[in-house]
Parts: sequence; C-alpha cells; structure tokens
Amino acid sequence: MSVEIKLSRSNRIYRPNELVEGKIVTKLSSSISHQGIRLNVNASVNLQVRGGSAGVIESFYGVIKPITILKKTVEVLNSGGISSGTTEIPFSFWLKDPGEKPLENFYETYHGGDISIQYLASVDISRGYLHKSLSATVEFIIESKKENLPEKPISPEMVIFYMTQDTQRHSLLPELKSGGFRVSGKVCTLCSLSDPIEGELTVESSAVPIQSIEIHLLRLESILVGEKIATESSLIQTTQIADGDVCRGMTLPIYIILPRLLTCPSVFAGPFSIEFKVTLVITFQSEQLKVHSKSNFKTLKSWHAAESIPLELIRTK
Repeated sequence: MSVEIKLSRSNRIYRPNELVEGKIVTKLSSSISHQGIRLNVNASVNLQVRGGSAGVIESFYGVIKPITILKKTVEVLNSGGISSGTTEIPFSFWLKDPGEKPLENFYETYHGGDISIQYLASVDISRGYLHKSLSATVEFIIESKKENLPEKPISPEMVIFYMTQDTQRHSLLPELKSGGFRVSGKVCTLCSLSDPIEGELTVESSAVPIQSIEIHLLRLESILVGEKIATESSLIQTTQIADGDVCRGMTLPIYIILPRLLTCPSVFAGPFSIEFKVTLVITFQSEQLKVHSKSNFKTLKSWHAAESIPLELIRTK
C-alpha cells in the first residue's frame, strides 16, 4: 500500500494568493475503509543556533521555536472506502483565503544552514485504531506575489573593487608582502534571482604566480536570541574564475548562476535576517600550499588574498 501527493504544477511553484490543486494517489493491493482523508498544510520559518555562533552564550544553543506562517486543515473526504488498484482523489486549497489575515508574511522558500523556510502539504488517511494510517508529504515552493515585484530589467548596481597587499588584514607570504600585487575589477551588488551575478576582474601585477582565482557565494544568517543576535556565515557555492597563473592585464569575466532554494530575496525581518555576499579569493603558488592543500573559507592563509562584497538579492517579474 502506498500514497502519494501529486501537485498540478510540475515545478511546484506558487504565489501566496494562488490556488493549489493536485491529487492524492493511492496504490492498494486490496480495498480499505477509512475514517476520513485530511490534508494538512503547514509553513514555518525554522531557526537553530549552533555552537560557536557569534554573540550567543552556550545556554542558548539549539533549536528555537519556529515562526508559523501557515497552518490549515483541508477535509478532502469523509469516512468511506478506497478500492484496490490506483485511485486518484483531487483536492484544492487557497494558500490565503480572501479576506484572511495571514499569521506571518509569506517569505519565499529557502533552505539555509541555520534558517529554513518550508511549505509542506501532508495527507493523512486515518484507518482507525487497529490499522496504521497512510500518510505522505510534499514540499511546494513559494515565490513573492508578482504584483509586488519590480519590473525587469532592474538597473544594475556595480561596485568597483581593488586588492593589494595593503588591503589584506591577515599575514601574507614574505615575497608577496615585499613584491606586492594588484587586482582590480567590478561586480554586481544588486542582482535578480533569475539572473547571474556578473562582473569582471583584471590581474594588473603580482610578484608571486597565481594558483587559482575563485568566488565564494556566502549567506549570512542572523537570529535574534533574547537580547542578542547570533550571526553565522556559511558557504553556498564556489565558482572558479581562473586556474593557473593569469596573464597580466587580461580582463576575466565573472558569471555566476545562483542556485535555486539555497538563495532567496534578502530578508530583514524582526526575529531573523538572511543576507548574502560574494568573496573573491586569490590563491598564490607556494610550497606551503602543497602541505596544507585544504583550507576553510573562514580562515585565510598566508598564500591567500580576499575581498568581500555585500550582495542584495531580489525577485523580479
């Protein structure tokens, strides 16, 4: 015996003011009786504070009470029976009923490190005390209302950056500190989620050969815990811009595709916030690199140079 929820939209993307439709599909070897079929729709912002989060004492570590966005039950069928074989039972519900005041803002779906925003539909087929209930869950994706979104194209906001041995706050290789280097470029700081992050960079000079150039896409998740704010940064993805020593004076393009669900519009809510930034990391050739090949994005070594730039993500029509 199995039960499955199939939504009418294959991409499972909905807006807060839309109707969600689908089918509950059962596959049974023999007919069964039931005491009713219910569809539970739940959405929440799930928060957790991990050990080591800045600004939070140890007693606050752990899971914090979720913020409820949506909670409703849909009676699909009254008590009755389901015949053997495959049966499709249609259902529908409004995410936001006309005139209904939502419990919380409909934040976009987001799967983060310490913060996740999920919208789930669960079916429960109750069969009484002597039989185990049949159940299934499906996640659907919420995006912002179209009428609230800015038109495309948005005006690009680019920031010009430059990196030298003097802009680095950590210790550098002696030959890098004395010989110096200079890398300049520009990168987008306001980006639509449906567009790539674009920009360019140029290695103007470097006394030490370059091993690689990468761009880290990072999320900064902040949670209000009591009177303190716990902030944690984590790596979403790494994109390599160059491999090996780079020709001096050559302009290299920056083109980064944003991953779905792992990013969302930048959020600044009362209990939490979700922000993003890009960090340009240059790795220089060094004998020490062969010994210490693995490195944490939070800890820069003497053969690294980095520059971080805030990134605001928005949803557009």
